[in-house]
Amino acid sequence: MRVVLSAGGTAGHVSPALAIAQTLQAEGTQVYFAGTPNSIEERLVKAAGIEFASFSARGFNRRKPWTVPATLLSLSRGRSAAKRWLKQIKPQVVATFGGYASLPTGLAAASLRLRLLVHEQNARPGLANRVLARRADVLALTDERAATDFKTTARIQITGNPLRPELLGVDRQAARERLGFTDAGLILLIFGGSLGAHHLNSAVLNLATELLADSPDLQVLHLTGSLDYQWANQMFVDQQIPAKRWHLMEYCHQMGDAYAAADLVLSRAGASSLAEITALGKAALLVPYPYAVADEQTANAQKLEEADAARVWPDRELENPGFSELLKKLLADPLLRQSMADRALALSKPDANRAITQLILELVTQPEIVQPTGE
Repeated sequence: MRVVLSAGGTAGHVSPALAIAQTLQAEGTQVYFAGTPNSIEERLVKAAGIEFASFSARGFNRRKPWTVPATLLSLSRGRSAAKRWLKQIKPQVVATFGGYASLPTGLAAASLRLRLLVHEQNARPGLANRVLARRADVLALTDERAATDFKTTARIQITGNPLRPELLGVDRQAARERLGFTDAGLILLIFGGSLGAHHLNSAVLNLATELLADSPDLQVLHLTGSLDYQWANQMFVDQQIPAKRWHLMEYCHQMGDAYAAADLVLSRAGASSLAEITALGKAALLVPYPYAVADEQTANAQKLEEADAARVWPDRELENPGFSELLKKLLADPLLRQSMADRALALSKPDANRAITQLILELVTQPEIVQPTGE
């Protein structure tokens, strides 16, 4: 059996697809991955040893409508190239996981009347998935609230968001030692995504001296993202933050260790991050990215906040003293953190990998296309 997966733009879109790739490969399926050239998905997929094909696609700035023609031209070229590639490899199913990088392959699959599964991570779907869902056979959702935003006759299943197996079952003490935390102190994990979150990075680095003084046993693992790493390093030096207690990294390739080591997570509210936080039962302070078109991170975070599984703070108020007070409160109260962690774990959907893999396998044996695709 041959399956094509497609996603891109951010690691948050790519990670669930790679989790499904691992599950499918364990079933003996030949997996291909399609994305855009010179991208984060190309780097991550090739590192995983999966065959990668790239096709042109680009997003557009809604505030700059004159960028639309170039976007459509790039997408048209990418779709045509993807269509030729799909004819060559002859997959039984194509599954897309979001981001504009998935559009060329998803649209090409629909035009060839290949079976198409679309997975949506967020409570509010992005444009690429809304377009592809109209042509899909199956729409797999992490959050049931997203269903109302789709115009589709596809079969809808609530599956959850798939997780990479290496995140699970990591020994806490061994993880701390591998990351260089040798003492049994309190560990705060900070991250904002693969590219970074400049406002969040700036706010916490400005609080670093205060946080470390307030909690003598506190240690921090701070993942700045690629765009902020050099700047954060300079700020780190300028503020004389002690490297022994505040570990600054661009990116962590052992996120299973990072989560296992942490007592509290401070992060954005991307769907993949929240799936990991809930599956691993971690207390979290979430600062949703405020500039997403559909504000999907706020919607993602609200579900955890309503269940008392996380605290949410708006990005625009990071300089407000209330932010540092809340962060200090969470660091100082182990019972509160444990209560939040337990509630987070109760929200997890641990069978997401198996559920999505099963939907793909069912599409292989399905005798007829359920959803008319068209061009």
